[in-house]
Amino acid sequence: MSAQPVPPQDSAAHDVAAASAPERNVVTEAPAGEVVLKITDLCVRFPSDEGPVNAVQDLTYEARLGRTLAIVGESGSGKSVSSMAVLGLHNPKRSTITGSILLDGNEIVGADESLLRRLRSNTAAMIFQDPLSALHPFYKVGSQIAEAYLAHNSVSKDIAAKRAVEMLELVGIPNPARRAKQYPHEFSGGMRQRAMIALGLVNNPKLLIADEPTTALDVTVQAQILDLVKDLQREFGSAVILITHDLGVVAEVSDDILVMYAGRAVERGLAKEVLARPQHPYTHALLQSLPSASEDSDQLQTIKGSPPSLVHLPSGCSFHPRCMVKDRVPGDPCATLLPELRVSSPGRQIRCHLTNPESVLDQEVVS
Repeated sequence: MSAQPVPPQDSAAHDVAAASAPERNVVTEAPAGEVVLKITDLCVRFPSDEGPVNAVQDLTYEARLGRTLAIVGESGSGKSVSSMAVLGLHNPKRSTITGSILLDGNEIVGADESLLRRLRSNTAAMIFQDPLSALHPFYKVGSQIAEAYLAHNSVSKDIAAKRAVEMLELVGIPNPARRAKQYPHEFSGGMRQRAMIALGLVNNPKLLIADEPTTALDVTVQAQILDLVKDLQREFGSAVILITHDLGVVAEVSDDILVMYAGRAVERGLAKEVLARPQHPYTHALLQSLPSASEDSDQLQTIKGSPPSLVHLPSGCSFHPRCMVKDRVPGDPCATLLPELRVSSPGRQIRCHLTNPESVLDQEVVS
């Protein structure tokens, strides 16, 4: 294996050389590109005093082995809600989930808890945004990783403990045997996130979901974590879903991109193509709002207005109250008719009434 995780900023240099790496069961039985997750017409609703919260609506996408799919959008767009549904993490008594979630051929919607427990960590795992909250404060880090390994493998506790140390070494944590005996609060933020990655990968899952994995980290550590995720994906061959609002992160690590707004997909395609030539006004606005080193701070562009209430969504296109080009569509369907997610060009889909979106958005930049 050639992948070598970047040493953490808060430790002495500690390269994990391929020649001395511990033995690992790399996923090799499935060819690269195989669909491991297929979501079709997913809807997730939660009850509230004001009415049902339509957190996710009519969502369809796939995740493939060896590729990273970035799901982006503002807070409240449905990114995390949809991904938690993949692991069956929503309380069925407090949520209504319809559609289909096929995880490695297993239907998740309506599945019983025994199936969900078998698939969690073993087939799909999640790296949460705040590792200090996700890791149990009363148990040592190594014990938590070993417990996850024991849950899906018939091995002794000693073997599971060795596996935990191996995983901590794999993700670039120095002195892994000593660190395995420490508690989460004894780790720095970057090291906790590395420990979470080790916990997620301990059973070689086919799918790894990373929910804002670099939000609480400084820029240098963010880069190290992203490099680590890329290296480990190449080594394990897993599919990765990266949930983020940071388009800089998307450009760094993602193969494909799904842009969400108000619970719906509004644009899909190859990441490099979407970032270079956005076709939906919302994606275009997100990219325009990124700060530029060549611009003064008073020239920072923003998206006017706020995301809509998921209880009282606007009629028509949910983005139309904030859209800067809605007047370019004849007849004003944006305010009255919900656009379908349609193919706009080879490999690209958008949910928009614009018939020639790139031309219209280019004119907007010029003006």
